[in-house]
Amino acid sequence: MRSQIISFLQKEIDNRVTPGAVIRIKHKGEWIIEEALGSNSLEDDKVPMTAEHLFDVASLTKVMATLPAILQLFQTGDIYLQDKVARFLPNFAQNDKGNITLQQLLTHSSGLIAHRPYFEKQLTYDEVLADIYKENLVYTPETKVVYSDLGYILLGAIIEKVTDQPLQDYVKNNIYKPLQMSHTTYLPSVERHQYAPTEYLPHLQDFKYGIVHDDNTEFMGGISGHAGLFSTIGDIAKFCDMLECNGEKDGKQFLHPLWIQKSRENFTSFSSEARGIGWQLKGNGTSPIGDLMSTQTYGHTGFTGTSFYIDPKSELIIILLTNRVYFGRQDEMVRLRPRLHNLIMTNLTS
Repeated sequence: MRSQIISFLQKEIDNRVTPGAVIRIKHKGEWIIEEALGSNSLEDDKVPMTAEHLFDVASLTKVMATLPAILQLFQTGDIYLQDKVARFLPNFAQNDKGNITLQQLLTHSSGLIAHRPYFEKQLTYDEVLADIYKENLVYTPETKVVYSDLGYILLGAIIEKVTDQPLQDYVKNNIYKPLQMSHTTYLPSVERHQYAPTEYLPHLQDFKYGIVHDDNTEFMGGISGHAGLFSTIGDIAKFCDMLECNGEKDGKQFLHPLWIQKSRENFTSFSSEARGIGWQLKGNGTSPIGDLMSTQTYGHTGFTGTSFYIDPKSELIIILLTNRVYFGRQDEMVRLRPRLHNLIMTNLTS
């Protein structure tokens, strides 16, 4: 299987889908593959891609920062799924949004629009929140799934309100430090060659190294509930190990098993896009999960070219990190992920 995966990813690198890639695969309790291919960039100062490279994980922030924080607050009783968003952020209630719940934000079924280009006005974090408070709903809640960054910006703010501390401090102290995820952080500061850079920006006359790719998050100060996190494949593997072990790592319980199980339930049976609490699940529609992983599979993607998926039935974890936006905002990664997952499943069962 190793040679097939290397050949597959190398072909994608040769076709300029991404300059480099790092992959880790765990099967039946053992990490069986860890490979790094290509380079971190195509510039004169490029270096071979390694497992130590720091990636902007983009929307993996939603499930590696916001989601575990929310689940911890569920299990301590500070919040619950049917809490109204306006209970914590009263100004959100305007324009008939008073009944929107945490569950609806978490499952992308709240009625909120998918995206607003706040960066065009260079809005700060507080200004973005104020703008979201004024939003009108664009559809009836719990009638369809519309993947919305706005919902996770709100969830980040709710975590800060309930814990009375900045989001980055809460996740660092309650998730990353205890799990020994020492390279996972907002606002990273490492040497240039240690990054997997993202997109080229004319005003920088350079690619983004250590500057969050998401335009809105950049103007919000680099920290948000929907994007901004940086990590390495080793740290993400530790996070996935914890999830696979029902919230336990090295004898310590970080997330309660009941909440891990609850988060994997399908809350959006009204849509072909299956969503758990935070997680993307395998529904009836097109999915990065592919065709062969089981219906128990859960995970998430990041726009920059990152993803991880866990299939409890197959006892399988697949983590893929690329910096595909290095070549611009093309969508070849939409094809790459399901084909890669199908290849892995085919080889595991052959």
